[in-house]
Parts: sequence; structure tokens; C-alpha cells
Amino acid sequence: MKIVAFHLFNDYSGSPKVLKMVLEGLLKQDYQIEVVTSKGGVLDELKSDNVRHHHYSYHFSMNPVVTMIRYTFAQLYTFFFAFRYIFKKDVVFYINTILPVGPALAGRLMGKRVVYHYHENAYAKSGFYSALANIMQKIATDIMCVSAFQRGYIKREKNVTVVPNALSTSFTEMMSCDADRSYGYQTVLMVASLKKYKGIMQFFELASRLPQYQFVVVVNDDQRTIDEFVKTEGITLTENLTIYPRQERVAPFYQKASMVLNLSDTSMVLETFGLTALEAMSAGLPVIVPTKGGVAELVEDGIHGYKIDVSQLDQIEQKISEILGNKSLYEAMSHSAYEKSKEYSEDKIIRMVTSILDRQ
Repeated sequence: MKIVAFHLFNDYSGSPKVLKMVLEGLLKQDYQIEVVTSKGGVLDELKSDNVRHHHYSYHFSMNPVVTMIRYTFAQLYTFFFAFRYIFKKDVVFYINTILPVGPALAGRLMGKRVVYHYHENAYAKSGFYSALANIMQKIATDIMCVSAFQRGYIKREKNVTVVPNALSTSFTEMMSCDADRSYGYQTVLMVASLKKYKGIMQFFELASRLPQYQFVVVVNDDQRTIDEFVKTEGITLTENLTIYPRQERVAPFYQKASMVLNLSDTSMVLETFGLTALEAMSAGLPVIVPTKGGVAELVEDGIHGYKIDVSQLDQIEQKISEILGNKSLYEAMSHSAYEKSKEYSEDKIIRMVTSILDRQ
């Protein structure tokens, strides 16, 4: 069987990381794989005699009109590109996120199996995303949702499966849980996109309120864009705050942190899973996450960290001080977080995805 995987924007965010992990697992089972995506991200690291890459030019713009033009071009290109498989049997189109609608439509027109790995919560976003999700429900052979929360928005009943995200073995092997060491760092970490709905402004505010702790944010963007954002928003950077641009490897940042925040604003976006929280927990780091969405399914309040809405910034400030000021509490949360992360294994997700791809 040949798997042709389509992903719009190849960067180092959660959805391409999960796709890379899944494809690596499929390669170990001798699947033939072709990857169609933009160049310059984590999917470029897939190396095997059984994998072939096809690249096109695509990246986001601060101008939404320019982004939409680029997106439309990418869909037209991949729509026509997909027809090279028209006479090839045993080909499955693996659509990662709802954005690659062009090749998904082409696949259905050719009678191919079209399997969606659905990462977004489209119905909590714009009408554009809702339209793409409606198309997905009509044309997909199978849909894989990443959480029960996300599944709840899907009206379709047939061939919709919850496949929780997981961490790759290669990632977890780089992590170690040492509560004494991580507590000593007294460092609060966030890994997020440079979007206001991700809580980036609130993170800066917490850094100014809590000068006794170090605050580190790894932003999924380049340094030029970060500098422009700081200037445009008039942000005053405090001495205890460090901003890093997009990183190929985030594991070292978790290994030098004490706890991790996910400050997504639930009035603007609902996380469908929360991969950064799981990554943090695999290093034994307590987390603070929103009260709603798939990310909330990962955390038991008071056990692995806390669930607090970003609008309750005073409470988040208090809990940071509580966790980093009480070593016995920290150690208990660290151990619980680490044990919880083991439930989301690479082997489990590969088995589930394989069973879906092999359906007749």
C-alpha cells in the first residue's frame, strides 16, 4: 500500500510533528510513503528509501489577503498534482488537518480512500474553517479526531475515530524526569505561536508580576517577526523574560524548565489536544492549562497541575508561586504528570492509525 500524505504548512508545530511520528511508524512496517508539503519544517527530516518528498512554496503572511491567495494557489497545485495517482491502485490519501482540501477533493473524484487526520476545532473558528470541516465530513472515507472534545463537534457517525495524539519515542528518549533538578531552575516555560489568542501578552504580564522567576517563551516564528511584534505592540521586556524564535528541537527547553503554561484564550480558541502540555508532562513538569477543550482532558486539576482560564490571571499568578514555592507539592505533581504522559505512547497511536488505513 502507498500512503500519500498531504500537509499544507511544514513547520515545527504540533500537527506536522504528529504526522512525522505516524509516518515514521508506518515506514517501519514497510509502507511506501510520499509526502506533499511545503519545505523547511519537521517533515523534511523523514529519511528512508521508502519515502519520497514533493515540495511547493507556501508560508503565512501578516496580510490575510496574501495568505489566502497563497493558500488558494497551494490547493490548486495539489489538486492537479494528485491526479498523477489516478491509475495507481492501493493508494490512500492521508490528509493532515482540514486545510489540504484540494487533494482531498481530487482523491474522492478518483475514487481513492481519503483519510483525514483532523487536528483543529473548526466549528469554534471562522466560517471558512467550518466550511472545510463540512466538506471533510462529506468526502472523507475516515476521520481521525485527536480528542473526545473535538469528536463532539462532528455530526457524522460513521468511520469517525478518536485517536489521541502521542509523543514519539525519539522525543521521550530525550526527556528525563528529575523533580529536584527541574524545581531548582525556578523557570516558567511556554511554547506557542505568536498569536494573541495563545496568551502571549498574558505571559509577558506574568513575567513582570513575578520577577523572582525566570520566564522563557519559544515562539513558532522567526526573529524578525518577533521583533516587529514587540515593537508594534509596545511591549516592555523585563529582565527575567527570554524570547526564543522557532527551534528545531524544543526538548532542551523542557529539560531546563520547572513548569509549563498553556494560556490559550478559550473565548477565542479551544485547543483540541495540547501537545506542548503533554511534552512538558513527559519531562515531569507541572502544567497550567485552560479549563475547556481537548487540552483539559490531559490534566487533572491539582494532580498534574491546574486548569485555570487565562482571564483569571491573578489565580494563575498565585498558582505559579504555589507550585514553585512548595517543593513537596512540586515533586508530587511532577511524578503524577510524568506517569500520566506514559498513557500517550507512540506504539498506541501507530496501531490505531494502521488499523484505520488498512480498512477496506
